[in-house]
Amino acid sequence: MILEAAMLHIKQGMTKAFEDSFRKASPLISSIDGYLGHELQQCLEDDHKYLLLVRWRNLEDHTVGFRESPQYAEWKALLHHYYSPFPAVEHFARISLE
Repeated sequence: MILEAAMLHIKQGMTKAFEDSFRKASPLISSIDGYLGHELQQCLEDDHKYLLLVRWRNLEDHTVGFRESPQYAEWKALLHHYYSPFPAVEHFARISLE
């Protein structure tokens, strides 16, 4: 499993609209093969900052399967205009601690 993490900085005064758009966008990402789940968390210290975590079966399910899909074009149209600056997206793999 791969964990995608993105810190989203939302433009001032747009958090309510962003959250509404994110609810509309969520079914788009969840329809992609290899999608395992996602969550959006709002920062307690800065209410214009959100952490998006998405679990994927493998890296290519995100970087190819989602980003090259028609659903991604819709996702971008719904969400990308809220970000300033545009978020860096990173991917993580769990390590065994045993």
